[in-house]
Amino acid sequence: MINLSEIGLTKLYNPNEGQMRVVGFMSSSGSNLVKILEAERKLEKERGVSPYKMVGIFSDRWKSRAPEIGSRFGIPVIFHGIGGFYAKSKKPFGDMEVRAEYDQITSNLLVPLHAQVIAAGGYMAAMTEVLFNEYLSVNVHPADLSILNDAGERKYRGDDAVRDAILAGEKYLRSSMHIIEEEVDGGRLLMASRPVEVELPELWNPEDRESVANVSDANQERLKVAGDWVIFPRTLLHLAEGRYAQDDDGNLYFDGMHIPNGLRLED
Repeated sequence: MINLSEIGLTKLYNPNEGQMRVVGFMSSSGSNLVKILEAERKLEKERGVSPYKMVGIFSDRWKSRAPEIGSRFGIPVIFHGIGGFYAKSKKPFGDMEVRAEYDQITSNLLVPLHAQVIAAGGYMAAMTEVLFNEYLSVNVHPADLSILNDAGERKYRGDDAVRDAILAGEKYLRSSMHIIEEEVDGGRLLMASRPVEVELPELWNPEDRESVANVSDANQERLKVAGDWVIFPRTLLHLAEGRYAQDDDGNLYFDGMHIPNGLRLED
């Protein structure tokens, strides 16, 4: 076993602190959180105890499936409606000063959970430093965030990442797990899923908006199953086991190996 401290590395989470306490963030269906919880239950059966435990669910949308998931797995649910918060502020949705105020209230609501990690799965609000400086925060994104454009920036960020990748001619898609940091979808990479081949119908028409939307949705659903639902629980497990670390410059390592593009799963 590598002694990370001897090579100047600090674990992102030290298992000596005990079971890693996670709060799941969601906005809609929460399917990613369900997979995390199912994996947690499976670990409990196999090992007697899971290295991580989801201690609560937070949702910014009243119409999400959070109550159903919380009831199913017997964990508390916290709501804080983001739409109403912006309406009261009378500032445009997306104003980051308002978002920071919103996150501060959210942070206060989370205190009773004593969580250490935020796991964002399908959480549609951009998170501010109020939260990600207080909690180790991770997110799953439906694209290979190691792919860069000509300017050296991540090519497939944002809500339309799958559509953009398909229109750019990518033959394969990957999901990425990253640390949530200041730049949206710009955080350091923890893991990338195995490649999922893009499937296009015979009558595929990249000029037709409806055709593009249907193809993008179908491929994103396939990627969710083979990508998101695999790497999200696995990343949390590895974090809880203390296998991820960083050096003084913030470079990430897995089992002492430098991973500039995350731990990449291959066929």
